[in-house]
Amino acid sequence: MVLISKILFFTSHHGFYTVIILFLFFGLLSMLTKKAWFLIPIIPLAILNGFGGQFLNAWFLNKYGVESTAVITSDVETNSTLNEMYIHDYEAIVKKQDGKYISTFFSTTTASIYPIENAIRIPRVEQTFPVKYIPGYEKNIVILYNQSEEGKAVLKYSKLAPVNSARIKYETDKTNKEFIKEYISALEDYVKNYDDKDSKLKIEELKQELELLK
Repeated sequence: MVLISKILFFTSHHGFYTVIILFLFFGLLSMLTKKAWFLIPIIPLAILNGFGGQFLNAWFLNKYGVESTAVITSDVETNSTLNEMYIHDYEAIVKKQDGKYISTFFSTTTASIYPIENAIRIPRVEQTFPVKYIPGYEKNIVILYNQSEEGKAVLKYSKLAPVNSARIKYETDKTNKEFIKEYISALEDYVKNYDDKDSKLKIEELKQELELLK
């Protein structure tokens, strides 16, 4: 597992050097065997690593790693951009199983984050956040963003979005049955994930209002 973790760390953090190694490996293989088709996998593997290296690393570490915590100690904005946003270089310290810390690094484009999604969310500097790694190679980490305090707040905000939308409709026209039903449904979905007494009371209040309109 440690060897796999080291390989995935290298390929996900050093894409350019990975491409060179692929050219050297398959080129040498082609020369030794005198078979040109050994050159075919180079470009597809390079492209796959460029687009999915960190995703494979994130899946592997979440599947087989152990949980711990880390703290970002440095956040430096670079001159490079991704989707018109500046790429950041990060340094962090990771807590090992013996309680000691080890330094690591990653960037906006190389960070492994779980759950895997089309978004790059990295905790702020000095905030402790949960990670997973393979014991023996702790510098290769996957950020468990949704389990961090910042991630939980973002997730809660996203769950509140349909509630707020339904609330605005309801407050605009409190006699509209469809708006009341939509508000009740949104609140019920919300309380499935969060034990909010005010929301539960509001559901009962809305149900009573709905009965009066029948």
